[in-house]
Amino acid sequence: MAAAIALSERGRGRTGDNPNVGCIIVKDGIIVGRGWTQPGGRPHAEAMALEQAGKATKGADIYCTMEPCAHESKRGPTCVDLVKEAAPARVIVATLDIDERTRRQGIDRLGESGISVSVGVLEQQAHRAMAGFFTRMEKGRPHVTLKLAMSLDGCIAMADGTSKWITGKRARAHAHLERARCDAILVGAGTVVADNPGLDVRLTGLEGRSPQPVVLGKAEVADHWTEISEPEAIAELDQTSWLLVEGGAATAASFLKADLVDRLLLYRAPIMIGGGLQAIGDIGLGSLDVAHGQWVRLDRRDLGQDMLELYERAA
Repeated sequence: MAAAIALSERGRGRTGDNPNVGCIIVKDGIIVGRGWTQPGGRPHAEAMALEQAGKATKGADIYCTMEPCAHESKRGPTCVDLVKEAAPARVIVATLDIDERTRRQGIDRLGESGISVSVGVLEQQAHRAMAGFFTRMEKGRPHVTLKLAMSLDGCIAMADGTSKWITGKRARAHAHLERARCDAILVGAGTVVADNPGLDVRLTGLEGRSPQPVVLGKAEVADHWTEISEPEAIAELDQTSWLLVEGGAATAASFLKADLVDRLLLYRAPIMIGGGLQAIGDIGLGSLDVAHGQWVRLDRRDLGQDMLELYERAA
């Protein structure tokens, strides 16, 4: 299942409103099929893995990061029907589908056909890998990651606005990888005016995975940009389940104040600026007590001389 979850990450930021599912088929201890949701949402992970495995699927074990879909679609047959036809011995599912059109119907139909079904294997990890889909379904908006690159004293630029470069090459490369894993990327109008950012992915081989650029506020941008007037308007972004917010300080504060941030990426460079521009503006915190218990650290690692810290909202 861990391998299936890793496969699901390949589709992150490319499947629109569809979940980025991963699927692995195992026969006699050998992987005979692998799949992940393809760009635009089709083929589904199960369909891709089943096609690869062919007749070897009979009597095999299928590992899916989400319950196979059971609702009809003009875009192709349901994954439940494909799996039933392939006649595996077992289907192991990480998490149920949150879409009521499929929820429990997929596993029930498989069980009724005589296929052994298990649910809940590495469920938390699967939820995290497909958080964009779950956030969209539960909250009606994209999953939001706020990225900040700052000095040790919490500055994102010098007092005159100079910010190139606070972090080193490895940290910046990692930030571009994060861009490649999102549907859209957002900055404030002030950042557009000051920096004229491209917001593309500049990693060899991943240039085609640049996210849709979005600006918060009024600014002169190219025609392919999307403009929104307030943070809550991210709910209206089309085909967007994963959103990366890159600031600056006022934009970061507005998303935190609106309680729209699900994940924090903090890149810290071993430098002191002093008197520079702070990473985050006023978020309307009324009491220090309220600030505690809001975030859980998931990861901390070195990227060259810089430090990356990853946090997600506490449950």
